[in-house]
Amino acid sequence: MTFYHALQVDENRCMGCSHCMTSCPTEAIRVRNGKAVIDEAKCIDCGNCFKACSFRAIYIKQDDFESIFGFKCRVALLPSVFLGQFPQDITVSRIYNILKELGFTHIFETDAATSIFTMAKNAYIAAHPDIKPLISSFCPAVVRLIQVRFPGLVENIMPIKAPIDIMAIYARRQLKKQMSLDDDEIGIFYITPCAAKIAAVKNPVGEDKSNVDGVINMDSLYNRVYKKIKEQGKNYQEIKLPIPQLSSDGVLTSLTNGERRLSNVPHSLSIDEIQNVTEFLEKVENDEIEDIDFLELRACDQSCPGGILTCDNRFLICERMFARARKVAERERNGIQTKELQVAEDADYLLSHSSVSEVKPRSMMSLDNDISKAMEKMNLMREIHKKLPQIDCGVCGAPTCEALAADVACGKASLKNCIFIQRNLATKGEINREEILKIMEEIWGKDIMEYLK
Repeated sequence: MTFYHALQVDENRCMGCSHCMTSCPTEAIRVRNGKAVIDEAKCIDCGNCFKACSFRAIYIKQDDFESIFGFKCRVALLPSVFLGQFPQDITVSRIYNILKELGFTHIFETDAATSIFTMAKNAYIAAHPDIKPLISSFCPAVVRLIQVRFPGLVENIMPIKAPIDIMAIYARRQLKKQMSLDDDEIGIFYITPCAAKIAAVKNPVGEDKSNVDGVINMDSLYNRVYKKIKEQGKNYQEIKLPIPQLSSDGVLTSLTNGERRLSNVPHSLSIDEIQNVTEFLEKVENDEIEDIDFLELRACDQSCPGGILTCDNRFLICERMFARARKVAERERNGIQTKELQVAEDADYLLSHSSVSEVKPRSMMSLDNDISKAMEKMNLMREIHKKLPQIDCGVCGAPTCEALAADVACGKASLKNCIFIQRNLATKGEINREEILKIMEEIWGKDIMEYLK
């Protein structure tokens, strides 16, 4: 099976430093011939490698901005975290105006689907009291982490579309009714704060095709918008658009605890940052944690404000979003109509289209499609692992001794890649210096071996 990944390696920049390899939570990266290589079956697009790379050799693919003009109706699906990057004196209306100047014809805030997403989750929780803990499908990196590293927990993931998908359905349905357009005339583009959501659009879990047509990286659109703000200058006189406000709940949904407080469950937890999530899921998998009904898990620190494609400090973004939520809450008390109320008018239709098919495991330890051969390789891997030093030094080009053992069992590497095995073989006269240098060159590249001479 082919998996789409937004994270890519620029070999011209890559120095084979291995920082990305050691930071990957699913051991998806190896160093070969002095360059990082990503295993598409194991990668979950969490972005840890992107953050770890000091040479900027990891980059994130996006759709060309000009591709929006291939559609008569051009929709920007805007997460509230995008608005949270701008100073508080820059109004939502002003940003909407600039987005329309840039070429979008309509803007829909994805978090307006919060109420529908929450209703679908609460209904699923009520219908499945025997499954504990139920895990939110909000964060695509977490969904893929479970598929890859914790396949035994996939049935705990609620098979419900994320808010961006629900909002895409709503936007398309509204525009078709209002403007009498065909599907191929409406282009829906999500403004993403992370790489995982790009992969979720291009290669959705539990669906054949996403309702979103393209993805624009948040950092690149932010720069376009901010450039316009600078051009407008300090004396700019804004013509305010009559925009319904997102509710305070909607503004805060993409933050840590944003979902949990809206869920009808007695015992729940919110955990963010991929390492924390991984450690907690290990305890869940080992039955060390009980009596938890619901888990809100997010791959980034502070959730979406910590996404790798945001442009500002995550804590400042959170503070601005809380400030926006406080202002909206005051207006809600005065009876303003929020965007969620508009979306709720289509609640029955959206709820009936909010499910996805069964989420299936994608185990990174799948050694072979043939079960008998897989068992043979598993036994071989265990025997190989016993021969390795268990210190996970990474000199072999794999992140751990266990990862090297799996690579050797699958014919992707040699036991001689281990520097300690090399030393033992050299002591016995079974390998010479030239052979060792050749092995190291195959892992770390010719340049670095020439430098070390």
